[in-house]
Amino acid sequence: MLIVITGVTRGLGLALAKWYIKNGHTVAGCGRSGQVIFELRLDHPSPHAFEVVDVTQAVKVGIWAERVLGIGVPDLLINNAALMNDPAPLWAIPAEKFAQVINVNVIGVTNVIRAFVPAMVERKKGVVVNLSSGWGRSVSPEVAPYCASKWAIEGLTKALAEELPPGMAAVPLNPGVIDTAMLRQCWAEGAAGHIRPEAWAEAAAPFLLKLGPKDNGKSLTVGE
Repeated sequence: MLIVITGVTRGLGLALAKWYIKNGHTVAGCGRSGQVIFELRLDHPSPHAFEVVDVTQAVKVGIWAERVLGIGVPDLLINNAALMNDPAPLWAIPAEKFAQVINVNVIGVTNVIRAFVPAMVERKKGVVVNLSSGWGRSVSPEVAPYCASKWAIEGLTKALAEELPPGMAAVPLNPGVIDTAMLRQCWAEGAAGHIRPEAWAEAAAPFLLKLGPKDNGKSLTVGE
């Protein structure tokens, strides 16, 4: 399978990429860390493909997608790239910080969908997984921008699911609570008691491979 993953330079994206490669799949990924992309290229050469891409830049996403589509049409597209705001009451979060979260977590996902999904629709095959969150289905104080972005992902994905042809699926996926840099940003050392990305991927990666038309539009959670 050809699997496309955004936010592949850390956390869940990196763990998923390594699991899929280890288990015989071809991975095309993007992220913002040039150093990690360089290392991924060295460790996992062609047919795998890794590039530095800012998902908020539609033109750059489109150029990246053209290169990936030269390899093939994705069987599984995972929109994982996301940002967390520094915890604070909504009124204390600067406008530019709020916009940054929305631009990456919502606009970035849309840019990637726009670039890849038409080829998947033409083939009438493939699964789009947009990473949501428990905070896309509930709320907590001081993370309002992140909650807003993930509630948007839930609605956006469910609407996309109704637009796809038979044979495809779009799924908003809550990964659960994982000890990542993003979680530590809002929970500090309280994140340390939770599962690490590498262990999470052992369950999550095969779970995603089993998704199909029967799951279209369903809000799913890893481990449930």
